[in-house]
Amino acid sequence: MIEEKYGIVSVEPVKPPSGMTGDVWHCYVIEQGKNSIRGYRQGSIDSVTRAVEEIVFRLNERQRGKFGRVHLTMSSHGNKKDPG
Repeated sequence: MIEEKYGIVSVEPVKPPSGMTGDVWHCYVIEQGKNSIRGYRQGSIDSVTRAVEEIVFRLNERQRGKFGRVHLTMSSHGNKKDPG
């Protein structure tokens, strides 16, 4: 089964969301198949686009199951006592 990746559909300037301050806001849409995520972020088009690209990257990593996996090994270095 091939799962569809998350992708950026749009990042567009908008008026500040209700109750929010500041002048420069953007609405972004991320989709994966029929699922969509709509969010709002303050900042320049470049900074918001970079932030949304990072969100998409993390969502896709998480989907592949790689995010958060850690392989731990015990080290004997911390277990030795200095004789003197």
